[in-house]
Amino acid sequence: TASPGHSRGLGHGPSAKGGPWLGTGLAATLAGLTGLAAATFGHVRRAEMVPKSSGTRGSSQGRPEAEDGGGEDELARRCRCFMAPPVTDLRELRKRPGDMKTKMELMILETQAQVCQALAQVDGVADFSVDRWERKEGGGGISCVLQDGRVFEKAGVSISVIHGNLSEEAAKQMKSRGKLVKTKDGKTPFCAMGVSSVIHPKNPHAPTMHFNYRYFEIEEADGNKQWWFGGGCDLTPTYLNHEDAVHFHRTLKEACDQHGSDLYPKFKKWCDDYFFIAHRGERRGIGGIFFDDLDSPSQEDVFRFVQSCAQAVVPSYIPLVKKHCDDSFTPQEKLWQQLRRGRYVEFNLVYDRGTKFGLFTPGSRIESILMSLPLTARWEYMHSPSANSKEAEILEVLRHPKDWVH
Repeated sequence: TASPGHSRGLGHGPSAKGGPWLGTGLAATLAGLTGLAAATFGHVRRAEMVPKSSGTRGSSQGRPEAEDGGGEDELARRCRCFMAPPVTDLRELRKRPGDMKTKMELMILETQAQVCQALAQVDGVADFSVDRWERKEGGGGISCVLQDGRVFEKAGVSISVIHGNLSEEAAKQMKSRGKLVKTKDGKTPFCAMGVSSVIHPKNPHAPTMHFNYRYFEIEEADGNKQWWFGGGCDLTPTYLNHEDAVHFHRTLKEACDQHGSDLYPKFKKWCDDYFFIAHRGERRGIGGIFFDDLDSPSQEDVFRFVQSCAQAVVPSYIPLVKKHCDDSFTPQEKLWQQLRRGRYVEFNLVYDRGTKFGLFTPGSRIESILMSLPLTARWEYMHSPSANSKEAEILEVLRHPKDWVH
C-alpha cells in the first residue's frame, strides 16, 4: 500500500521513505520473531482480571520492589497493574526512565492490561491465559488469550519487546526501500516493540475488532538512531449497524483530533486502502485508522499521539460489545458470521504483511503469529446473499467505504 504524502505535523520525515515493510512487516510481527519460546508462564491467571475466578499467580508475578529494598517505587506500583512483569528487567528500566524504549514498553503493558481487564469484565466467565515467552536473540513478550468465554469466542492481546541485530535479508530490504543505514561490521542493532490484539465475539451482531501500536528503533554505526511509530485500529462487523460505525469512527477521530485535524481523514483512507481483499474486491471491515513510519515533528509528539490512539481502544469498542453480546440471532446469521470470518482469514494469510513476514521467518513463534485467526470460520462455494438483504447491505459498504463522521 502506498504511503500518503508528507504533511505538516505528525507524519513521515525524510528518513521514513520506504519503511512500511519494517513497520508493518517486522514490528507488527514481533510476536512471531521469538526464536524458540524458551520460557512460559503456562496458564497463569490473575484473580483481579476475572473476579469470578479465584485465580493464581506465578512467583515471577509477585510484587516488584524498589532497588534499595525500601518498598515499592512508582515503577513498581505501575507494574502491579500489568498482566505480567515487563519484558525488560526493572533495573534497566529504572536506569533510563526518560528513554522512549522505556516509555513505550510501559505504555503497551498498560494498554494490554486495560484491554484485558475490560474484556474479562464483559465476558464474566472465561479467564485470560498469560503466556510469557523469551526470544533467544534478545527480548520476548507476553501473550494473553481468552477462549470459549460467554461473550468472546477468542480474544488475544499480546505485547512484544525484542532487540538484536537486523538480519542480512532485513538490511537488504531496508536498502531497497530507501532506508540508508550505516552499519558497523555488517551489523545493525535494532529494538522493536508493540501491542497487538484481535477480538472475535460469539454473537454475530457484536463486531470483531483489531488494533496494533508499535515502535521501531535502529542504531547506526556512528551512534545516530532512526525511529518511527506505526499502528491502527479497525472494526469488522458481520452486520452493519450505523450507530456502531459512527461511534467507533468518532471515538478514533476525537483521539486523532487532539494532535491535528488532518490526521483522522488521512489515516482513515490509509486504513481503507490497506485492509483490502483484492481478489474479492472488498475491504475486510468498515475500517478505522492505519498509519506507519511516523517520525515527525518529534519523538515525544508522535508518542503522545500513539498513546491517545491506544487509550481510545476501550471506549471505541467495549460499548458495542456490551450493546450486542446478548442480542438474539438466527442460525442463518451465525452462518453469515462464519463466512465473513473466512474473509478475515483470507486477508490475514494472503495480504497482511506482518503475518506473511512472520510465517516466512525461521524460528518464528507460529502460535503468536496466528493468534489473530478465529477459532471457527467457513467457506461455501459460490455463496451470494439475497438482494436487499442485511448481508448484501454490509457487502455494499465493504466494497464502497463510507465517511462515518460527517
